[in-house]
Amino acid sequence: MEGIMEKIVSLSKRRGFIYQGSEIYGGLSGTWDYGPLGVTLKENIKNAWRKRFVFGRSDMYEIDSALLMSSEVWKASGHAQGFADPLVECSECKVRFRADQLPAGVASGNKCPNCKKGTLSSPRQFNMMFKTRIGADETAGETYLRPETAQGMFTNFKNIIDTFHPDLPFGLAQIGKAFRNEISPRDFLFRAREFEQMEIEYFIREGEWKEHFENWRKEMLSWCEGIGLPKKSLHEKEVAQENLAHYSKRTIDFEFDYPFGKNELYGLAYRTDFDLANHSNGSGADLRFYDEETKERFIPHVIEPTFGIDRTVLALLSSAYCEDELSGEKRVFLAFTYDMAPVKAAVFPLLKNKPELVKKAKDLFATLKKDIPQIMFDDNGNIGKRYRRQDEIGTPYCITIDFQTLEDDTVTLRNRDSGKQERVAVSALSGSIKK
Repeated sequence: MEGIMEKIVSLSKRRGFIYQGSEIYGGLSGTWDYGPLGVTLKENIKNAWRKRFVFGRSDMYEIDSALLMSSEVWKASGHAQGFADPLVECSECKVRFRADQLPAGVASGNKCPNCKKGTLSSPRQFNMMFKTRIGADETAGETYLRPETAQGMFTNFKNIIDTFHPDLPFGLAQIGKAFRNEISPRDFLFRAREFEQMEIEYFIREGEWKEHFENWRKEMLSWCEGIGLPKKSLHEKEVAQENLAHYSKRTIDFEFDYPFGKNELYGLAYRTDFDLANHSNGSGADLRFYDEETKERFIPHVIEPTFGIDRTVLALLSSAYCEDELSGEKRVFLAFTYDMAPVKAAVFPLLKNKPELVKKAKDLFATLKKDIPQIMFDDNGNIGKRYRRQDEIGTPYCITIDFQTLEDDTVTLRNRDSGKQERVAVSALSGSIKK
């Protein structure tokens, strides 16, 4: 399956989905730049997530917290002390590895798997947060780029209840960047040093956590199906007690069959009242919820569904990548759902050297773009090459303007998956594509 991964990486660059970060300088490990189609794919994911989990509910409040926060936040959350991975280093080439990700049979004291000369050191804990300074000189205060989006929601809990007075249960939702100084970033978008999350902190009464946990488990599986991830490629993994994060009482990892193997896609955690209680103690702020009915004050517990955007992009590319044969020719296409496809339709004039066809195609393109913004005009190369280009980027429909169009105002509408074509009236085209 490694060959498929290499093909996906190559297609992503060739067609403008994803580029290596700082590529003209040799690249920066663990960083990736999104091209025009990659940006649109990410926005489609975000829009679908907001539609379902924010706009589609009456108990959710979206925020956008700062990347930089007081260093006291990370002390209270436990990240300053415990957000670490075991690191080993080669005595010869100085390459560092995560001890828990070394190849089978390799451990500290063994030969380095990179240079085959040096030996690996004993493991030491390496804090993965990026440290920075706020201020103009060496006496400036230290802080960190956030390693997760969650803490911004916990520190804004009081603001939301003071402003909006929600009843329990309710949630805070956030989409944003996070940063982790990964020892060994790998597998394309899977493990990077800069990534984007869609995350929810859902505040509940302690006695109801099992019910809400199960509800969110079902919601996350339904979300996966809705964006086009095949059910057979998804797996639930109950995280063992000894492997739980310091804040969690129960966690399920939703794993996906990537080309490089089964690994984590999303996570669902029961964080108890760990975060709000610690921030209340650390800041001195009263982060209790006041129940109007029972007249009680208490710190709510939290269920946390976490969705990684970059891993979602990788999962969608992996599951959508297809190779087949059409009209006697081998082809590659991305079988995105209509909602996820970065380009919904492409408009072609049959021949680019016929002004009447080009004008009609451009007029139709301009009209359709008002109703279907994610649409593309293409007159480069012959019609077969245009079809193949659009197949490779996952465009569900191609519209060809030919000489018959000039006579009866119908066009050829081609389906990406089957390659089948039909004549459709221009007046019915937008509805046919959306349908």
